[in-house]
Amino acid sequence: MSSQKPLRVVVAGLGNMGRSHALAYHTNPGFQIAALVNRSDVPLPGGLSGYGIRRSFDDALRDEKPDVACVATYSDSHADYAVKAFEAGCHVFVEKPLATTVADARRVVAAAKANGRKLVIGYILRHHPSWIRLIAEARKLGGPYVFRMNLNQQSSGHTWETHKQLMQTTSPIVDCGVHYLDVMLQITDARPVEVRGMGVRLTEEVAPSMYNYGHLQVLFDDGSVGWYEAGWGPMISETAFFVKDVISPKGCVSIVMKEGVKSDDIDTHTKTSTIRLHSAATGTDGKFLKADEMLSMEGEPGHQDLCDLEQAFVLKAIREDIDLTRHMDDAVRSLAVCLAADESVRGGKAVRL
Repeated sequence: MSSQKPLRVVVAGLGNMGRSHALAYHTNPGFQIAALVNRSDVPLPGGLSGYGIRRSFDDALRDEKPDVACVATYSDSHADYAVKAFEAGCHVFVEKPLATTVADARRVVAAAKANGRKLVIGYILRHHPSWIRLIAEARKLGGPYVFRMNLNQQSSGHTWETHKQLMQTTSPIVDCGVHYLDVMLQITDARPVEVRGMGVRLTEEVAPSMYNYGHLQVLFDDGSVGWYEAGWGPMISETAFFVKDVISPKGCVSIVMKEGVKSDDIDTHTKTSTIRLHSAATGTDGKFLKADEMLSMEGEPGHQDLCDLEQAFVLKAIREDIDLTRHMDDAVRSLAVCLAADESVRGGKAVRL
């Protein structure tokens, strides 16, 4: 691989994720940054300070003719930027959610196929050794499943400003929920058939049409059920903010978070501390046959390491022509479930998928 010419990449959007992806490209010899694009000047971490910031994504595509476009802008521009990049001959990495409507998500997938280019969506947990293990252990148990998952964030200061900006277009259950619906879809091969969502606006600081706390319930055609909860803001509780639990007839597998971890620390969104395996099997005396097994996940990757792994996968997918059909299908399906939950919140009724 090292003898091949590096792939030239344009990075659009230099928020938290965009900067992390840009650093991943900067440190990976398989890539060369052709341009960074952002609507305004932002402070860049050390490795990136030598690159100028351009204002126009269209101009960067036209002038630089890159091999890869990384789209890490706000969600409502993801689809248009990705399609433009495909039409300019680029492979595309796009942050989640893939789009803000299912029709737009399908339009992006269609553009990838029509132009014979790779589309990788920023499902960072797919590259995380602990989540890969959780999914494998859950699949071993067999369904039907109960999925209990949440990620609430007690945010203030700069983090709350970022959350308010995100909520101009996307609710917390859509923005974060796509990750965990993607995990559910990887564990069960069943089809989601119905979604119910509920949400509450707990602050005057977001638009009347938006809510900063929400949860969804999803029903699958094999009888599995899933629950996901997400809330953002200074009023959100730090109690049980991180629940990752999969139950089946044979037992359960759970992620156990260390004591004293705060919900607004970005590394806690992916770090797992320990995976707990519980077997439901009992002996003739009715007691459990074996004690719970605790799998230590010490030394697992931090946030930047995961972005590095994610972009290494982009390089591998392009160089080795990996078939990404299931990856793209799961991205559209997980988004469809979360958008249906959002529709259910607003309409007050369950939505059939």
